[in-house]
Amino acid sequence: MLRITLAMLLIAQSLIVPLTGQRTRAIEAESLFHTLFRDFFPEDDDTTYVQTGDIPAMWLRDSAAQTIPYVRFQTDYPVLQRRFTGVIERDARAINLDPFANAFNADYTPWERKWEVDSIAWPVMLAFVYFQQTGDRSIFTQEFHVALSRIVYTYGCEQHHSRCSTYIYPYRTYSDDRYNESTGLIWGAFRPSDDPVQYRFNIPQNMIAVVALREIRQLALNGYGDSELATKALTLEQSLFMAIQQYGMLFDEKTRTWMYAYETDGYGRYNLMDDANIPNLTTLPYLDWSSANYPVYRATRAFALSRRNPWYFRGRYAEGLGSPHTPYGNVWPLGMIGEALTETNPASIDELITSLAETDSEAGLLHESFYADGYWRFTRQEFGWANALYGELIFRTLAGFQTTPFIREGVIIPYERRTPTPALVPLEDQLFNSATLVGTLGRLLYEGREAAINQ
Repeated sequence: MLRITLAMLLIAQSLIVPLTGQRTRAIEAESLFHTLFRDFFPEDDDTTYVQTGDIPAMWLRDSAAQTIPYVRFQTDYPVLQRRFTGVIERDARAINLDPFANAFNADYTPWERKWEVDSIAWPVMLAFVYFQQTGDRSIFTQEFHVALSRIVYTYGCEQHHSRCSTYIYPYRTYSDDRYNESTGLIWGAFRPSDDPVQYRFNIPQNMIAVVALREIRQLALNGYGDSELATKALTLEQSLFMAIQQYGMLFDEKTRTWMYAYETDGYGRYNLMDDANIPNLTTLPYLDWSSANYPVYRATRAFALSRRNPWYFRGRYAEGLGSPHTPYGNVWPLGMIGEALTETNPASIDELITSLAETDSEAGLLHESFYADGYWRFTRQEFGWANALYGELIFRTLAGFQTTPFIREGVIIPYERRTPTPALVPLEDQLFNSATLVGTLGRLLYEGREAAINQ
């Protein structure tokens, strides 16, 4: 209570941010909680519907990713419990209705039915983070148990897509349908950007599936005592990890190093690129696949954040990852945040935060993408996932909050250790920023903003 009382004295303050160069725009604490109050809607069935910013639909991936950065605040404000558990339960019910749909309407009907391998991984990651940080066993409902089983079955089935799967996308896509059915990789139809894959095996999506399967094993045992499901998840996790190591890497003749591919057909054809949408190759340490210093990751990152990647752009106002999903030359704040969360050089993180602060909207919110040579040309007024992950970046680098772990033991790659995000300000500034954030959230919760989520 003392922490909250002191924090309430600081709620009118801007955060202390070491912006670089001549840029002086402040970062207001309130803007970092925008998505938590504007995009989360309590429903009559005791679940929480989460829209993805300015689009009135609930993506499985986005809803989980928009929630994860705020779970840490339930310690100070237990009133948030119902909101967070409601997201977990609603995602579970949606998966049980259709594990191949990536987004849903408020009545649980699919908004889009694009099979994206990572969509059903993100709700697992949210549940794992929530349980690890709160110990709240109320998430272990029957619906969630069924969803965990459904996820394991779906991933196993899509390893043998042509023989097992019933998924058919009703419209033509431009994916290459020639692929090696014996790789052990999970067949996919769309990327995290919602664009069709080029080759059927998207490596970052398969990697996040490994992370989710590791978590399912632990959730099944801790939540339900279900050793059978845990064993199935472990077997699938191990086979998928080996498949990624065998088929997802290639030797780069130019740099004489091993690196990960973005996509492959399993026959030796690779799509060498990276996309701003997560999971991508740049954010592998954030997802607890490896450390930031793992040699294969370092080589992959060097490629992804260079002109060799056809979707990396440099301009007058920013540089970073773009996507085929948006106009050529547009960079994504989400990609810049992912780059910053996995950066080990504090000066580089400073520059990225400065660019984000100078290219956001007048309300301090982040767009989906903007033109690197003219940030006033953008797509989407505000993107809920980017705003939430921006909060995660600020919480870690400027307020001293701990990294949110997705793997209890460290990272997926053996003998590697999780790489923490560097702090950018001294301890006294971290304490000030932390108190400002906690106090601002308290004001938003207890002085009327709670009504905003019902509008």
